[in-house]
Amino acid sequence: MAEAHQAVGFQFTVRPDGVDLRLSQEVIKNIYLSGVTAWKKRAIQFKNGVLAGVYPASPSSWLIVVIAMMSSLYIRIDPSLGMIDAIKDNLPRSRDCMSVQTRAVLSAILFATGLWLFLIYLLRYTLKALLSYHGWIFESHGKMSTSTKVWLSLVKMFSGRRPLLYSFQASLPRLPVPSLDDTIQRYLDSVRPLLDSDQYDQMEILANDFKDSKAAQLQRYLMLKSWWATNYVSDWWEEYIYLRGRSPIMVNSNFYIMDLLYVTPTHRQAARAGNVVHAMLKYRRKLERGEHAPLRALGTVPMCSSQMERMFNTTRIPGIETGHATSLSLRTHTHLVILRLIGPALPSRVPWARARIKYFGQGVNRVSLDAIESAAFFLTLDDEPQGYDPAKTDSLDSYAKSLLHGNCYDRWFDKSFTLISYPNGKMGINAEHSWADAPIVGHMWEYVLATDCFQLGYTEEGHCKGDVNKGLPHPTRLQWQIQKECQGVIETSYRSAKQIADDVDFHAYLFSDFGKGLIKKCRTSPDAFIQLALQLAQFRVGPQIPLLFCLTYESSMTRMFRDGRTETVRSCTSEAVAFVRAMEDTSATRLGLFRKAADTHQNMYRLAMTGSGIDRHLFCLYIVSKYLGVDSPFLKKVLSEPWKLSTSQTPQQQLNLVDITKFPKYVGAGGGFGPVADDGYGVSYIIVGENLITFHISCKFSSADTDSCRFSQNIQKAMLDIQGLFKAENDKKMVELGTHVQLENGKKHI
Repeated sequence: MAEAHQAVGFQFTVRPDGVDLRLSQEVIKNIYLSGVTAWKKRAIQFKNGVLAGVYPASPSSWLIVVIAMMSSLYIRIDPSLGMIDAIKDNLPRSRDCMSVQTRAVLSAILFATGLWLFLIYLLRYTLKALLSYHGWIFESHGKMSTSTKVWLSLVKMFSGRRPLLYSFQASLPRLPVPSLDDTIQRYLDSVRPLLDSDQYDQMEILANDFKDSKAAQLQRYLMLKSWWATNYVSDWWEEYIYLRGRSPIMVNSNFYIMDLLYVTPTHRQAARAGNVVHAMLKYRRKLERGEHAPLRALGTVPMCSSQMERMFNTTRIPGIETGHATSLSLRTHTHLVILRLIGPALPSRVPWARARIKYFGQGVNRVSLDAIESAAFFLTLDDEPQGYDPAKTDSLDSYAKSLLHGNCYDRWFDKSFTLISYPNGKMGINAEHSWADAPIVGHMWEYVLATDCFQLGYTEEGHCKGDVNKGLPHPTRLQWQIQKECQGVIETSYRSAKQIADDVDFHAYLFSDFGKGLIKKCRTSPDAFIQLALQLAQFRVGPQIPLLFCLTYESSMTRMFRDGRTETVRSCTSEAVAFVRAMEDTSATRLGLFRKAADTHQNMYRLAMTGSGIDRHLFCLYIVSKYLGVDSPFLKKVLSEPWKLSTSQTPQQQLNLVDITKFPKYVGAGGGFGPVADDGYGVSYIIVGENLITFHISCKFSSADTDSCRFSQNIQKAMLDIQGLFKAENDKKMVELGTHVQLENGKKHI
């Protein structure tokens, strides 16, 4: 026990003449060093807090302004236009209190401080106004207008130097509320290819009735919230989409991220886990101090970092009606929990909430549960090896299912993330979704893998480098008292969880025929290319006849706004449908239709990124209607539509810590998630470097209409078919060029 280990250094004996106190010199030294470390940490946090608080100015700039104002006292020039004299006149005039010269100096300092604060707010609001411009996003790739170049230069000028992680938070614009007319029209456009004429006419009637009756009132309340809150969507999104969800979060909500694809730095489980934990704690220390560089689009436009605040020491607490995410101090809770064998597992939300109150609310169970929920994160040591094996076609499938749900009882799904270690040295993460989105966890994971492989490293035998620290306290085993009745609840929940896990049909594969490099040579967006391939694959995947087109969800980020999270891109557009149908009819206009569909998709994606999406606006209007008790058939219809194809791109190389042109094997395999609809697909894709795309495809065995392997084959064929269009066009151009050259040569010969 750690407590017993530490108590050896502190002993006392009660005697008739008093208390004989004996302290170990080693313990006193360690206590002293711990105190020094804690105060250093507080000092660094205070310093970085001040730097972020006054950004884009700096504390030294205050001194410059003060010196400038002080010098005005001696050169008889008053830049304050009389304000320094006004301040001086209102200071105490008593000779015993302050002399005339002291009052003059103090008034100059007070004016300089006020001027400095005013300039800080002026810089911030100027930067916020500049960051509210999003015209640059809508410009053609590789082409930048003069106005955008000027705007970019101004952003760089007002952004200051060496920003910390949270330096830009106060300068980020608020997420704007779109106009009702725009949102409703875009919604109707998005469902047009999914409905027949009668269904569309009925939906149009519902939309117009809503717009003409209740919409304006709901919009006014939403505008009021957007002025008052930092973000009109994010808190409701977290509460109603995640925390009020009553279904098990395993498979249905949590997501996973895999290890490096081709490289395993060591095959020793303990060594790899030790280095990765060390790297995570280094990341955590920088996060606690705010020392990570903020992510910036184009290397200049900052993105919100607020989701990172709850990465560590965060747990989702279940409730009967709604849960909540609790985040504890990183400074006072520095332990982590390791699971080696099986433990209690209750992934259903309501039974878990009731059992938590009844069986884990007191005694040793409460102590153990508190230790888990306050831990920095959760580490699981698995028994079965996982990872990518080119010789096994299903190696990534097994790896994905292990990360997504494991054995159902060996992951703590409520923790912000569970780090999973395998006996062959592979690692992975299962992440809870309410506190943050996948790019946030991916940011940390990129740092950890780069630090693990290129900074910490391993010996030739595969052990961690460095000396053993024998002064660390021994781990403490958590104790549980599981009553018979509680055991029954656990077994019931386990059977429910196992049924969910066994129903997951998962297939992950590597598409290496071509990648981002070739797609960009075709002058099209890689994301639009893949999304149109998914639409073509979905159309072809039916068991007997092609399925109808379905509502498609693609996740887009809104982190250019304060506290922004995600927005939906409705990828199944009328233009995409026209292209897919042309592919099946072998129409000569297929390439032109593809370009038109790709342009439409890109425009939809850009609108979503800049706050002009459809679904978050309608979602918030629906929440307002529920608060006001207003019944809206239109909003009910919109919010009840199933997303049969849910897709997401996981970003790579957010930090650029590893040059993958030099180290092409040090690339990640990305991650994935479970299916959203019972009869639909969940597809995560990762664009890896220039020549590889990985796909993670999930569905359910219980649905006769879905098959992950069949869908993956359709995706591969669709990708090759679309690429074939560009190849055919290129071949045609080469033939035309050759004919032209022959004609020119013939003319010269004559």
